[in-house]
Amino acid sequence: MRAVVFDAFGHRPEVRNVQDPTPSRRGAVIRVEATGLCRSDWHGWMGHDPGIRLPHVPGHELAGVVEEVGPEVLNWRPGQRVTVPFVCACGRCGACADGAQQVCERQTQPGFTHWGSFAEYVAIENADVNLVGIRGELAFTTAAGLGCRFATAFRAVVAQGRVAPGEWVAVHGCGGVGLSAVMIASAAGARVVAVDISPRALALARRFGAEVCVDAASTLGSVADAVADATGGGAHVSLDALGSPRTCAASVNSLRRHGRHVQVGLLPPAAGSPMLPMDRVIALELRLLGSHGMAAHAYGPMMEMVEAGTLRPDLLVTDTIGLDEVPEALMAMGAAAGAGVTVIEPRRPATAARR
Repeated sequence: MRAVVFDAFGHRPEVRNVQDPTPSRRGAVIRVEATGLCRSDWHGWMGHDPGIRLPHVPGHELAGVVEEVGPEVLNWRPGQRVTVPFVCACGRCGACADGAQQVCERQTQPGFTHWGSFAEYVAIENADVNLVGIRGELAFTTAAGLGCRFATAFRAVVAQGRVAPGEWVAVHGCGGVGLSAVMIASAAGARVVAVDISPRALALARRFGAEVCVDAASTLGSVADAVADATGGGAHVSLDALGSPRTCAASVNSLRRHGRHVQVGLLPPAAGSPMLPMDRVIALELRLLGSHGMAAHAYGPMMEMVEAGTLRPDLLVTDTIGLDEVPEALMAMGAAAGAGVTVIEPRRPATAARR
């Protein structure tokens, strides 16, 4: 199969032919029809994830068709359309027994613990626990984001943030996860403040329901003060959807009394540890929460809203590319974040026009 491979961290990846994957006894091989380009993939390529072994194929949010299953798989067969949570659970540990597969003790992650979906095929472990069926009318380019950015944002807003109608929600960082959070919080009836340094990203945030947009690059004073002014005292819920010491601290400082901070963006050690205002956490009785993907069994409510058109993850996709364009696109993520989401179609001819 063709795949994007890098042999050294931070060095240019290349598209080459590699061995096709085979399913484990409980696993499946998915024919990848679409896979998202995520900042987490850039972190992996840069060497910020200590679990990656070289050479490596990145890619973790995907949609496609079941190609082959192992002999112990009961519920899936070749030809079915599926997506996959980026955290693939074992189904047998204590966390899984509690229904918390998103923090499985023996989790695997395509594109991190093993070769990922920037390829024509990808292997997924424990298929009966992790595959999520998708309807035929849902485009693969839309469904790819349901494996990571959109499902991650959905759980962060709904399950962890417990956003209620009329509450103010601040979203710090309007990349794929952040824009998803803006859309989901707005659909939940919240009033959303979007924070970013990119005018294009903020324009998309406003399109997806943000009531207020804060340009962090040009705001006079602190971002937290701007959020407090816009919300009449601070957000009820604030999400760091980027993952940096600066945005994490800004999110906590943006909260009103009894507010909830949800950390969604990864905080790689290379970026340093955030200096959190714990005196403020104590004085205002703030709650600090983490959010790590979403288990396959929890997809039902999100899928119902997508199928009903209440949520429109398709609108987040602003570009589609083929495998041959991935090396440049992956390396460029370190220079400046684009607006919206880029989705890779591994079977797309190299000469096809960009969307």
